Amino acid sequence: MPQEQELPPVFFDREDEADDAYFYSMPRFVVHIDAETIAALTQVYRELLPQHGAILDLMSSWVSHLPDDKEFARVAGLGMNALELAKNLRLTDHVVQDLNRQPELPYDTASFDAVVNAVSIQYLTRPVEVFRSCARVLRPGGLHVVALSHRCFPTKAIRAWHVLPALQRLEVVGTYFRNADGYDPPTVLDRSPPGADPLWIVMARRVR
Repeated sequence: MPQEQELPPVFFDREDEADDAYFYSMPRFVVHIDAETIAALTQVYRELLPQHGAILDLMSSWVSHLPDDKEFARVAGLGMNALELAKNLRLTDHVVQDLNRQPELPYDTASFDAVVNAVSIQYLTRPVEVFRSCARVLRPGGLHVVALSHRCFPTKAIRAWHVLPALQRLEVVGTYFRNADGYDPPTVLDRSPPGADPLWIVMARRVR
């Protein structure tokens, strides 16, 4: 896969280019992957996220799929709908921010042990800028975990998600990590449950 700057700009076009704040103004108290896939994602978080760590749930909603049997010192949520974020009982604090308008995160440098993004990466139009800011807010060695499946709001997903097969989408996310700088080489996991929505993980650690 070519580097991000070589990707055609049209890859980041969307069918609906209207203000995202309008699209997300109505809360949607639904989940976007099967129960089995949610359980698989929770298990990934159980394995990877540090006990008592500070976690940033990027593009968050009313659920974070974090394991109930693991405690975290902080779970900050950044999303697009205040009512959804307020309903998320795992969050210790939250902020509404449109990353496509303002990709710089409103957090201190080196303030998180992990950043997670659950099945929302397809909506970012300025992903490398966001990933670069994620690297800034991660502590050295901190982990950035991107979970992907195959469902989306089609009018808000970038064109690349509509034209590329699943495995190439994973390569695109790997390109985001590489072009953002500040990360070790990304790795990919396939945790797809049989007979349910697929689940792929692309992740990388902040360089030490």
